[in-house]
Amino acid sequence: MASMRGSLGLMGNWAKIGLLLLMLSTMGCNTLKKVGEDELLLTKNSIYVNEEKVSTSEIKGLISQKPNSSVLGYPLRLNLYNLAKENPDSSFQDWLHRKEKREKRLNNLLSQKQVSRLQESFIVKGASEFLERVGEPPVVIDTSLTRKSVERLEAYYNSKGYFNNNGSYEIVEGKRKKRAEVEYNINLNKPYIIDTVQKNITSPELDSIYTHSARRSFVKQGEQFDLDNFTLERERLTTLFRNSGVYNFQESSINYDILRDTIKNADDQLMDVQLNIKKFRSTTDSSDTNAPYRIARLKKINIYADYAINGDSDSLKTLEYDNYTIHYHDKLRYRPKALTDAIFFQKDSIYRDLDRIRTYRQITNLNTFKYPNIEFIADSTQTELISNIYLAAKPKFSLNLNFDVTHSNIQQVGTAFSTSVITRNVFGGAETLNISARGSIGLLSDASLSNETFTSELGGDINITFPRIWFPFNTEKIIPGYMLPQSRLLAGTNFQRNIGLDKQSLNSILSYNWSPTDRLKNNIELLNVEFVRNVNPDNFYNVYRNTFSNLDNIADDFQNDPQFASFYETVDNTTDSLRLNIPEGANEFVRAVLNNEVPVTEDQLDEVNSIAERRRRLTDNNLIFASNFTHTKNSKSGINDNDFYQYRIKLESAGNVLSLMSNIVPYNKNDNGQLLVFGVPFSQYIKSELDYIRHWEIGDSQVIAFRSFFGMAVPYGNSDNIPFVRSYFAGGSNDNRAWNAYELGPGKTSNINDFNEANLKLAFNVEYRFPIAGDVKGALFADAGNIWNVFDNESNPDAIFQGISSLGDIALGTGLGLRYDFTYFVFRLDVGFKTYNPARVGADRWFNEYNIRNAVLNIGINYPF
Repeated sequence: MASMRGSLGLMGNWAKIGLLLLMLSTMGCNTLKKVGEDELLLTKNSIYVNEEKVSTSEIKGLISQKPNSSVLGYPLRLNLYNLAKENPDSSFQDWLHRKEKREKRLNNLLSQKQVSRLQESFIVKGASEFLERVGEPPVVIDTSLTRKSVERLEAYYNSKGYFNNNGSYEIVEGKRKKRAEVEYNINLNKPYIIDTVQKNITSPELDSIYTHSARRSFVKQGEQFDLDNFTLERERLTTLFRNSGVYNFQESSINYDILRDTIKNADDQLMDVQLNIKKFRSTTDSSDTNAPYRIARLKKINIYADYAINGDSDSLKTLEYDNYTIHYHDKLRYRPKALTDAIFFQKDSIYRDLDRIRTYRQITNLNTFKYPNIEFIADSTQTELISNIYLAAKPKFSLNLNFDVTHSNIQQVGTAFSTSVITRNVFGGAETLNISARGSIGLLSDASLSNETFTSELGGDINITFPRIWFPFNTEKIIPGYMLPQSRLLAGTNFQRNIGLDKQSLNSILSYNWSPTDRLKNNIELLNVEFVRNVNPDNFYNVYRNTFSNLDNIADDFQNDPQFASFYETVDNTTDSLRLNIPEGANEFVRAVLNNEVPVTEDQLDEVNSIAERRRRLTDNNLIFASNFTHTKNSKSGINDNDFYQYRIKLESAGNVLSLMSNIVPYNKNDNGQLLVFGVPFSQYIKSELDYIRHWEIGDSQVIAFRSFFGMAVPYGNSDNIPFVRSYFAGGSNDNRAWNAYELGPGKTSNINDFNEANLKLAFNVEYRFPIAGDVKGALFADAGNIWNVFDNESNPDAIFQGISSLGDIALGTGLGLRYDFTYFVFRLDVGFKTYNPARVGADRWFNEYNIRNAVLNIGINYPF
């Protein structure tokens, strides 16, 4: 083991040396190395519109040539590119023949074939190719591209109504040689205003639809010309017509005539606009060419329940149900209502494209069919439609297997596996049953936590999903089908061995979720029942070592008193040093102190009482009978959208139902007066959370990301604290990265427990993300926050939220990170430094541990927020 550590240390030193050499070489590299004598390196673009500087990302994106990217002002990728040799083959040949006998000696040593291969090796050629690939060639000012940028700027402002604008550019050479900036100047002049909006709509039916919606038009009289508004109006009209019965409306049928006379209207800058909506143009049937658009209704709706592309349609059976015609082979495997509830078309109703989209979404959401195919067949008058919906079933069963290697503060290394069997259409109503099992085994990080070396965990769940709200009352008016309603019923269990106090848990959930829009989601857990049993409570002082150390320090004052001798044991049998034996001695010492049998000070009594309370809390079994509601919104429009916000609001209440039932059914009570259900005191609390995230794209793949979190859980009634599994902690790779998980807080306390938690949390994170080279990205971050106790049985004033003054206990961690983008996920490495530590006093709070030795290394998958 010692030799392995030595090897790892040596490798770490070499890695540091290599990184240092790379940094020194790039910093010392000549930025102008590959810029020609008559060339200028572009260092900056400036855009002035009517002599005012403009820096919006939309305008800057019109510039064809942009300066080389930089990391914190340093052109890293450019200097990496400059490190590459321009002609590595020629350089190698020059080196090889520089001395008369060098080639001969190498041929004798390696062979002629290997010397030839050496020329193609990474050292000779591959390194330069790699540097060119991850680097960036110098951006040299190209006047043809500069003129093109001016043309783009002029075209852009043309589209905004400034038809008489004119642009120019100026190359401004800097004080440093072979470097220059480009200044773009646009003079807008007066914009054109829409004077009148006329229409020419060939279809009377479309004309009527348009007239009723004209007030919502994006193109309005008296407003400045803006080409974007015309695009929005085309999209609006296309959506409007397709949702008003015109199933075959084409956006290409819409165009505008812009009537302007730059001479006549030189002073008032007015223009007329005419909206033209042409007739339908068919690409398949010449008889329909230039046919007017008509409003169509659905005459018949066919559902092919088990469609096969090469199947025999003549042998299909037919079932009429609620104005739908269902076709199937041999036996219908689905209840008719389960199929028709997923279809939003109604017989004799006008066609709406919205219904088509909702039908696609709902059928896909059933997780029973492959992506459906929907076709519409019109009659000769284009006013009646036959809809054919083809459904191809997914396999009845599917099996998933997963295997992972894990690491945590408890396990040095662990392996985890999980498997699940999915059964579709369980009861004929497109229900999905998922039966899963999971297990893990790992090597303990600290053998003193248990007499065993390995940890193990085994669990399983039964989860069934219904594609509707499973409730005694009809909820269709409140939560219609297009919101993709689902009900979920879950029952599971989990067994842990040699992890903490060894836990067994049972949980059951009845939940409902639905999506009013693509970006809004709601979830109600009507019942969330969890029972946690601590199998090995006597292991408490082995697991919570800090707590035991504090207790043992108090007991040291009495270790020589013969009447307490039974509480102690000799450490290692080598000295006279004594400590409390676990668990009997520690428990008896606590009991004796609380019974005033041991003469301790008042502060020591408070400490022992706190330890006893903590032990009771963490070793007692928990019964949580809760309900909660979660509302989330995400404005992100796509995977490449880096300018968005999202928030999550959650409200949870626990124990109220059981408390009300106690008025009907008498409950037993424990010594603390708590009501017992199945011999366990149930938890009673109310909890609320608000999580808000905002991302701003500031150009060149640079993003500023911000997150804020507030959470509070207040115990009452049958509880004076929050169960450990529902409390808050601070620190870790997704929180304050300058502290390890559970190390920060509560309040201004300093690591008083092994796992510090509380019932109030504030957290704020801001991160600047920027590209470095290729798929490697960097980040600078600042994390602030803490946890506190409030409205519970905590007596330590340093851990309790006291109001505005406690905001001074908000910890601040800053740091930097590297990320590698694997497309499907991001591997993240962050280093956090304690910048402001509320556990210290006075000036020592700031930058006292701001060094490499006290830095915290975080490894994570994907971004923290």
